[in-house]
Amino acid sequence: MPMNLSSRAALAAGLIGLVVIVSALVLQHGFGYAPCPLCLEQRWPYYIGVPIAFILAFTGDRLPAKAMAAALLLLAILFAYGCGLGIYQAGAEWEYWLGPANCAAGNIGANPADVGGLFDAIDSSTVVSCTNPSLRILGLSLAGWNAIVMAVMVLITLKGALSAARSR
Repeated sequence: MPMNLSSRAALAAGLIGLVVIVSALVLQHGFGYAPCPLCLEQRWPYYIGVPIAFILAFTGDRLPAKAMAAALLLLAILFAYGCGLGIYQAGAEWEYWLGPANCAAGNIGANPADVGGLFDAIDSSTVVSCTNPSLRILGLSLAGWNAIVMAVMVLITLKGALSAARSR
């Protein structure tokens, strides 16, 4: 049985989100691009939204139309939050406004048991700034790309919600 438009919208959002979050994790763990605190916060809409989108994609045709519409609308709100975070960070990177106060965090790889271990951990830690992107692709930082992708996901889920609200 073919998927209806609202289920296809949920599937598209889930697949796009999965590609983005896997890419972010590969950049971090495979290529050493350490995320800043704001980067980590931007991942939460993916961690929460992607599984929900897949659940809706494969069970949405069994839900009442209003429930599917409401669930997709909630996903759109979650993705809009992620889009806002991306815009906020990208704007801070371009110095349109200040970044967050906790804009730098140490990435300590050791668990120091004594003062000597603490100094070694501090020496080996890296400071990751939210306002100095370590990577730009076609002139945009990953935060800028996140804002664009999240905006697309908002539009997709809103279209799916509208379709569900009009159907059945």
